[in-house]
Amino acid sequence: MAQSPLRWGIASAGKISHDFANAVGTLPATEHQIVAVAARKLQDAEKFAALLGIGTAHDGYEALAKNPNVDVVYIGAVNNAHYELGLLMLEHGKHVLCEKPLCLNEGQSKRLIKRATERNLFLMEAIWSRFFPFYRQLRERIDRGDLGEIREVEVEFGFVLSDIDRLRLKSLGGGTVLDLGVYTIQVCLWAFGGKAPEKVVASGVINDDGVDVEVTAELHFPGGGIARMKTSALHQLKNTAIVRGSKGSLTLHDFWCPLKLTDVDGTIKEDTLPTARHPFNFMNSCGLRYEAEEIRKCIRAGRVQSTSVSHADSLLIAHIQDEIRKQVGVVFPEDTQFAM
Repeated sequence: MAQSPLRWGIASAGKISHDFANAVGTLPATEHQIVAVAARKLQDAEKFAALLGIGTAHDGYEALAKNPNVDVVYIGAVNNAHYELGLLMLEHGKHVLCEKPLCLNEGQSKRLIKRATERNLFLMEAIWSRFFPFYRQLRERIDRGDLGEIREVEVEFGFVLSDIDRLRLKSLGGGTVLDLGVYTIQVCLWAFGGKAPEKVVASGVINDDGVDVEVTAELHFPGGGIARMKTSALHQLKNTAIVRGSKGSLTLHDFWCPLKLTDVDGTIKEDTLPTARHPFNFMNSCGLRYEAEEIRKCIRAGRVQSTSVSHADSLLIAHIQDEIRKQVGVVFPEDTQFAM
């Protein structure tokens, strides 16, 4: 008997939610269906539903949590709403795919993961990068020994984003460590096989609102491996990730959503994405389809986490983000409230 499609609900009708829904639309309708969208303002949900052909628009998130036709909820709201929304959906028996960062800090992340585990529900931080074919290839090449022993990762991620509210305001859980750093940290951990660094050294620049607008950090791994990362909301950077091993190096271009890879022998490989029904807001967003498919496979197999972005991975990323923020001097009200 054929399995019925996974039924998605979308929490928040913003730009990233649009891209996610648009990307899911490129997958077979027999496997994925978006059945509902919710926003704080009903008008926003209705507009989103009309554009993307979604049957139900909810006024507020509780109605979505209570919708019996929804299996899994994608949370695309601002950073500081992730924790409360995640808990709400889990309380009502929904599986959850939550945009990164999973929460604002490790304390919140631990509590959210604990709740999902208690309820036996699937929860994943939406680190979509790891489901791109070139991330898979990178991991295979490392595991096969093609790069030798991994010694260094060099990654930078920067755009001129200084006037974007979600990045510049503390009240929205802003700063480059949470918004961009989650990507640079995760690629470093991916290259070093998910091992925890022994030491984190960071410095940065803070804006008038007390959030970081530029950060440089080093992660020191057991055995002498080192990852160097830079995030910036002030400057456009190269946005590549270079993984260097004892036998050679490999580069991911536009590393957070790579369609181009420079291989060990210097050859350049290119990948493509399908065309979606509507234009996207962000670069290569059609690649969000890869993580959606991973969620379907996990839920259908009865798993509560993905091996590619495990709960342990998310907690380690949160731990490193907390440490970097501490060294740079960025403090959220939630840090005392959810102290470890």
